[in-house]
Formats: sequence, C-alpha cells, structure tokens
Amino acid sequence: MALDKATVARIATLARIKVPASEQEHLATELTGILTWIEQLDEVDTTGVDPMSSVAAMQLPMRDDVVTDGNCRDKILANAPAPAHGFFTVPKVVE
Repeated sequence: MALDKATVARIATLARIKVPASEQEHLATELTGILTWIEQLDEVDTTGVDPMSSVAAMQLPMRDDVVTDGNCRDKILANAPAPAHGFFTVPKVVE
C-alpha cells in the first residue's frame, strides 16, 4: 500500500500533528515502508501457534477471589489527615 502526500496530510490532521509540507513526501516514503513490512507479516502462517503474553512459559500466581475488608482499617486511617469515628472526613462542599 503506497501512501501519497495527501494521505499523509490527512493522517496528520486526524492525529492532530502538524507536519510541514516539505516533510510530507519523506514521511509518505517511511510510512509506505512500514506498511509494506506489516503486509509481509500477514503472509506468515500462524496456524497452530498459540497466542502468548510472554516468551517465558509461566503462570501468574492467583489468589482466592474473596471479598474482605483487608483487616487493616487502622493502618489506612493513620494516613488520613483528620479521621473521625473510624472513617475518613472530608471538607463540606455543599452549604
């Protein structure tokens, strides 16, 4: 897929990037090269290849999905500037 200066100008407008007219031809050449490389990747046969999120075969540790209060209310409230009766207090915003 070859890009021309008009297409580069349209992409720059959509991306809200100011590209001077003097650089549009060079940018069109670079973007065409990138798109050609991506088209080459489409030709690779990936049937039977499982998707992966890492090159190392590993599984992240999982914890039980249990709802708790964390058992650390006092530690959390120690960070509050003015706790009251076991709760955070905030400035009044409505009069």
